[in-house]
Amino acid sequence: MDLATRIDAVMRMAVDSGGIPGISAVVSTAAGDLCTAACGERASGGGTPMTPDTVFWIASLSKAVTAACAMQQVEQGRLSLDAPAADVLPELDTIQVLTGFADDGSPILRAPKSRMTLRQLLTHSAGFAYNFWQEPIARYIAATGLPDIATRRRRSLHLPLLFDPGTGWEYGVGIDWAGLMVEAVTGMRLGHYMREHLCGPLGMHDTAFVPTASMQARRTSMHTPADGGGWKSSPPGIVAADTEIEMGGGGLHSTAPDYARFNRMILGRGTLDGVQVLRPETVAMMSVNQMGANRVHMLRTAAPAISADAEFFPGLEKSWGLSFMINEQPAPTGRSAGSLAWAGLPNCYHWIDPKRDIAGVFLTQTLPFARPDLMQPFLDFERAVYDSLG
Repeated sequence: MDLATRIDAVMRMAVDSGGIPGISAVVSTAAGDLCTAACGERASGGGTPMTPDTVFWIASLSKAVTAACAMQQVEQGRLSLDAPAADVLPELDTIQVLTGFADDGSPILRAPKSRMTLRQLLTHSAGFAYNFWQEPIARYIAATGLPDIATRRRRSLHLPLLFDPGTGWEYGVGIDWAGLMVEAVTGMRLGHYMREHLCGPLGMHDTAFVPTASMQARRTSMHTPADGGGWKSSPPGIVAADTEIEMGGGGLHSTAPDYARFNRMILGRGTLDGVQVLRPETVAMMSVNQMGANRVHMLRTAAPAISADAEFFPGLEKSWGLSFMINEQPAPTGRSAGSLAWAGLPNCYHWIDPKRDIAGVFLTQTLPFARPDLMQPFLDFERAVYDSLG
């Protein structure tokens, strides 16, 4: 059975079972795309078919793109991986460590024992955490009236740390801060910088924080479980162009073919179709463990409607590069040890396997994240890719 037939069978099974309303996916090598597929509908019951050019909110798949922008600035000497990040953004020196709560519910804070670095922001070892996986952060937001990050207000990033920088791993807003560092040293809004120096040169013309009119017309609805079964479809709204921050950690919209071009650039060690956006040695640095002895752990949900407990390949050792999760051992899907991967909240997934010269992106628009029945089709998709390789 060839690759296209295998992928089509996996996607049709996921959609026809009622498990996922629509999927768009691409399998690539450094040289080009091997398979582009789409199945289902953009909105459950809406009648508009899913197509490869459908636009998704890719959430945390934004992080690797923002990290690539930051690494361009490291190459140019404008940013340092290991200097205090507050040398660029002084407000980071106001961030404190949350140690608990007083009897009246007010947070107890202390100064961190070291100043965080860009390397720590990119590896999620700075101490930041998201409220939907860490109840203390949710409690802090409620106690202080801090705006939610979805408001795209700069103040929403002023969350406390859960540990001293460099002493642990927790998944959070570090790369949003890294995006602000890019803005600070370039004098450009992050989206403008991406368009000029990364996405534009790579031909990723359907990737943006603020969708163009053409992108808006092709966006898919968000799907959440409906009472009594099935899906509730929420049409995509208009993204404001004048927000205080563009969320480098989770604000991008894109298509599967566009994101496949980013994957191919990483497989090509910084070059795609003759266009170089990163040096080979930079991609090599991004693709290996950059957080020492710290390791990725399961993200325990604090908001079940948003995410289930989340972990790729429980039992396998996983580290973090700049900025990808790295499985240190071969994965049961066939993924090689040393492969790069991550995901976006509405069950968007990608992986890059440099050893086998293969990458995949698998996009849906469903919540909650990592619910086993919503994550399994991606794992089946990945396994089908490796089965076809032999």
